[in-house]
Amino acid sequence: MSTLRLTTTSYAVLGLLEDCEPATPYQLKQMAQASIFHFWTIPHTQLYTECARLAEAGLLDEHREQTGRRRRVYRLSSTGRKALKEWRADPRADLFELRDPGLLKLFCGADPAAVAETQLEQHKQRLKHYNELYSKDVPDGVRLSLESGIGHEKEYIRFWTRLRAGR
Repeated sequence: MSTLRLTTTSYAVLGLLEDCEPATPYQLKQMAQASIFHFWTIPHTQLYTECARLAEAGLLDEHREQTGRRRRVYRLSSTGRKALKEWRADPRADLFELRDPGLLKLFCGADPAAVAETQLEQHKQRLKHYNELYSKDVPDGVRLSLESGIGHEKEYIRFWTRLRAGR
């Protein structure tokens, strides 16, 4: 096992895999699209490379199918479980990283009312989706993440509504 620096993406992969193991990177991508991609994006190709990297470091156990597509199927190793547990126990976290194309367009001089029209509809749809997810029986961590997302979406709706009105 080699020593490697674990990134937030590494821990996202470990956490996703813990919830749905055994899984292929494609299955992890599907799980991420329905869960963490609402607040943490990872390029799809990075899920594949990160799984291989974590397996090489001994944090994942890898099984390669012998026939058919010869997909790689991963499980958390005991070392991976330990790393995920230690990461969860560390209360420190970096500040929220905002990457909003609508705000970038505003910064670069786009017409606020025009951008607001599109942004407002997208944020209303996302708020509706988060509320639907929130109404389901979900684990506490998912519920807390959704509460934060709902709060953010309400603020975006307030902000973009004001800009659309020309204020």
